[in-house]
Amino acid sequence: MISVFIAFSLFAMFILFYINKMTNSLCVQKEIPEERQPKVFRTINVLVTILLISSFVEILYT
Repeated sequence: MISVFIAFSLFAMFILFYINKMTNSLCVQKEIPEERQPKVFRTINVLVTILLISSFVEILYT
């Protein structure tokens, strides 16, 4: 179980890093103002984190 947790944690950090990289590209491409960018990042990060947690729970209980 510990190895699954470690592997999934590394996978989650990798996913969050690239999602943030793509979000930054989106903000630059769509010229989103600096004041709104933190809200965009927060929203996307919360939604991706919810997906990652639900995936982890599904892996644990299947």
